[in-house]
Amino acid sequence: ADLPNLYLYQSINTMAPKVPESVLKKQATQAKLATQAKQASYDAKQQKRQNKKDAIASAEKYNAEYKAADDAAIANRRQAKAEGGFFVPALPKVALIIRIRGTIGVSPKAKKIMQLFRLRQIHNATFVKLNESTVRMLRLIEPYVTYGYPTRTTIEKLVYKRGFGKLNKQRIPIADNSVIEEGVGSVGIKCCADLIHELSTVGPHFKEANNFLWPFKLTSPRGGFSSKTKLVHFLEGGEAGNRGEEINKLVKRMI
Repeated sequence: ADLPNLYLYQSINTMAPKVPESVLKKQATQAKLATQAKQASYDAKQQKRQNKKDAIASAEKYNAEYKAADDAAIANRRQAKAEGGFFVPALPKVALIIRIRGTIGVSPKAKKIMQLFRLRQIHNATFVKLNESTVRMLRLIEPYVTYGYPTRTTIEKLVYKRGFGKLNKQRIPIADNSVIEEGVGSVGIKCCADLIHELSTVGPHFKEANNFLWPFKLTSPRGGFSSKTKLVHFLEGGEAGNRGEEINKLVKRMI
């Protein structure tokens, strides 16, 4: 008599509970999102690997270009010396300006020029493309700044050691090539090698590259400036004004 009831009890227990439609939809959505996230992660890894290859290739290409230019300069000097003449190198295209005085006693015109050069604080440094107008502006602010012609090595040190980019009006450290690509990737500058090449050779996108870089914040030079000669022109034994190639020694003390 109890046998049919036993079969009924077993059939009720073995019936799978029905899953609600909303739960099924949620599971399908989560599975789809997981697949998309996995694919996105894979694509990002592949892109990062390709970007690294491109950066290495760019660095090698630029190194070959720099070596060829240096060898050509040496050959020209030797040829000129052998012929009893002098080799005159091309005029520098870029200058590095460092502000060495504060805000007290600065004339309005000089203050405006320093704002245009983005030199708002003492020991700020920026690159400037040299032309007739910028040279004239530099002469007007000579008592408050020192400037000269940086070598490629100096530009590299500044970018690698003190480089900060400007993204969404924020100061972001250049810890990765992705920062550069996000800032100036639209003009073909995607890594540090591209950025340094554009600055050192004053390429067609020098303005974009320079504006992307936040003004360098340098420290007081090791050994300090002399309080007696700080306001005197460099040619008279002071610190201010144009110091030509000697700017590289100063930057080395200030990084």
